Amino acid sequence: MNSVLDPSSNNTVNTSEETKPAEQPRPRRPRGFAAMDRNKVSEIASKGGKAAHAAGTAHQFTSEEARDAGRKGGVAPHVRRGRGPRKPTVATPSSNDVSSEGAKPV
Repeated sequence: MNSVLDPSSNNTVNTSEETKPAEQPRPRRPRGFAAMDRNKVSEIASKGGKAAHAAGTAHQFTSEEARDAGRKGGVAPHVRRGRGPRKPTVATPSSNDVSSEGAKPV
């Protein structure tokens, strides 16, 4: 007979662990800038931008740089996931092509 279901079994079970409720994880509280008032964050960012321009270290994108950055941004997530950059779409082979049978679509 199953010793767990047998009341005459000599095995003792620690019931204090079974009756203890599971501890609820504390909710995460925002830290840093996320905990600050939006106006305060904006004020700090504004001071940083002004300081960078005054020091001559601020950067303003040209339209060509912005275009290039946008292109890279569209490719970068695929590289991080290990799938590589997007490949241009190519025409699908005809249905009578024997070499394409069983191949996974790209």
